[in-house]
Amino acid sequence: MKGWKAVLGCSYESLALFRILLGSLLLLELVLRFRFLHPFYSDEGTLPLSLLLEKVDSLYKIVCIHCHFGSLFEQQVLLSVQVLVAFLFTIGFRTQWTSIISWYLYLSLTLRNTWMSYILDRYFHYLLFLSIFLPIGECWGVSSSRGKAPAQRLVISPGTVAFKALVVWIYIDAGYGKYCDPLGGWFYNADPLPALDTYARHTLPAQYLYALIGPPGLRLLTPIVLYVEIFAAPLAILGSFLGSKRIIYTAIALICSLHIGIAITLRNAALLSFVACVAWCAFLPLGWNNIETEGQSRDDQAQNTKRSSISGSSLAGQIFSLLCILTMVCGNIWLETISRACDQSVKHIWSTLLHNRWNVFVGAEEYVTWEIAPGQLRDGSIVDVWGKKMEVDWRLPGSGAPCTATGRPGRWRSFPYLAGLEGEDGDALWRYLCWEWNNQHVVDGHHEKELLRYNFFMLQADVLPNMGFSATRKRLIKSFECLPSSENAESIPLTDEAGDPSATEPKQFDEIHEEL
Repeated sequence: MKGWKAVLGCSYESLALFRILLGSLLLLELVLRFRFLHPFYSDEGTLPLSLLLEKVDSLYKIVCIHCHFGSLFEQQVLLSVQVLVAFLFTIGFRTQWTSIISWYLYLSLTLRNTWMSYILDRYFHYLLFLSIFLPIGECWGVSSSRGKAPAQRLVISPGTVAFKALVVWIYIDAGYGKYCDPLGGWFYNADPLPALDTYARHTLPAQYLYALIGPPGLRLLTPIVLYVEIFAAPLAILGSFLGSKRIIYTAIALICSLHIGIAITLRNAALLSFVACVAWCAFLPLGWNNIETEGQSRDDQAQNTKRSSISGSSLAGQIFSLLCILTMVCGNIWLETISRACDQSVKHIWSTLLHNRWNVFVGAEEYVTWEIAPGQLRDGSIVDVWGKKMEVDWRLPGSGAPCTATGRPGRWRSFPYLAGLEGEDGDALWRYLCWEWNNQHVVDGHHEKELLRYNFFMLQADVLPNMGFSATRKRLIKSFECLPSSENAESIPLTDEAGDPSATEPKQFDEIHEEL
């Protein structure tokens, strides 16, 4: 099996494996999302519907079904339905319909709170969209018309072409962004530090890697990562054209090794990395030995003639698939070149629906950030509200420390960067930390541990050679009163030990605010 048929097509086995792996990861992501329904998707959380709906247009309200249900229970029901549909998608039950429903519900869930959207959501969005136009249920599925028999034909359709083109685009965009980094962070002569030296520090496996190969090894490995990202897709295409399984598996092994390395060495990147690996199922040469390249049996031809689904081989279905995919592609181009709505995802659906850029980890990490929220309780004690700890530690946290923004599996990463919100929006956002603390510590009417006020600091330290970090800098993001001033106790000192040698004496809460 080789030539342009192998380049443009996919086997039924590879598409079935793609469905099973994507569906399994989708199930995991949705189950994990239950933990964040209250803070980010309910009216009691950081973005109530009363504040969201007054900002969005009518199309946004029509598309976002999650924007019509505000209670936690209603959101739990919607997410439970989404989990059920994802399970049916995974086992191959009516995959055309479960693909459509899964894609729509995921889009709707993302629109409910675009603050929490990042590249993982983009992967699910586009892979589920393309699943609609692929015969992913024709093999290894409960509704498979072929049952357990091996697939006898290579699938070439607008869906398979778009699937492989998307994978190529993802790595061209990401690799080109790194290659054009103005600071040259992904090259051997990067100054002062190569990108991998700055990233491979924040988890225990990353620290072992750093100790094992050292700064010289990371400097050598950095451009290797860049060129693997750039050339993996062209290498897989070359292997398909030549009919060489060895070349194809080499390309896939290299790129998946890169993603597994990201999963191990970066916080909260495992699910993202695994979904990125799943996309490479498009190139897998599974079942090539059983493919009939010159023709089909009369039974197969009759079966294909009767099939009328949009992911099948009927002419009408392929034309419809082509129109839908081209519409999405044109929308991608419009958003990046003409539209001014790229930064208005809270107001319109277009940024969430059409954004298709993958230029992440472009440069070296110049500094690390973490967050501390010292708060005063009614009994006078000082706690870290953000880290949910009874003591405040201003030092750079170790690997996996819960006081960092990314320490809450990725879904809180945007929280500190929303400090510009004002009025009711800002009040709903920052008051949730008060509710969260008091809900966990105020029990049986005993209010001694009730949170009265807190300061939210962002701290930074420059990345230095040999696993070093500079002295800590601090910046006050927000000062918030949980209770009206008439109900607050007298303010007491909050210790400031954020790496400032002169800050040896305790300072009043308001003094720290004024100074910063």
